[in-house]
Amino acid sequence: MKKSKKNKRSSGASTLISQGSQVEGSLHCEADLRIDGDFNGTIESQGNVTIGESAVTRSNISAKEIVIAGKVYGDISAAGKLTITPTGQMYGDVTASSLIIMEGGVLNGASRMEKTPSEKNTVETLPLQRPEAG
Repeated sequence: MKKSKKNKRSSGASTLISQGSQVEGSLHCEADLRIDGDFNGTIESQGNVTIGESAVTRSNISAKEIVIAGKVYGDISAAGKLTITPTGQMYGDVTASSLIIMEGGVLNGASRMEKTPSEKNTVETLPLQRPEAG
């Protein structure tokens, strides 16, 4: 009898750094992350990261999808979508496959759009056809 493998990622569980909290260091997580306080350091998440309206982060962030409603000072790498809300302020360089900046949102830095590996493989390369001389 085979035992079923459970998903390593717990459903509905996420990490929260609440308003009024101050955290410094390196954070690695598989679940979603929401920051409403202050964070200084590095963030790497397999899930989604949300920077709340009251949050101030001085960090480089790497995650699946990222939403910025507060202030971020550092570089961001999103495998999927990066959304900067009307209250969001981003000061640093951005790499994402999709970028949304809502009216009022701020991005001061360079942006680079990169497709995910699965999107890169869906493009079919066709040979160049040249007309034959007559």
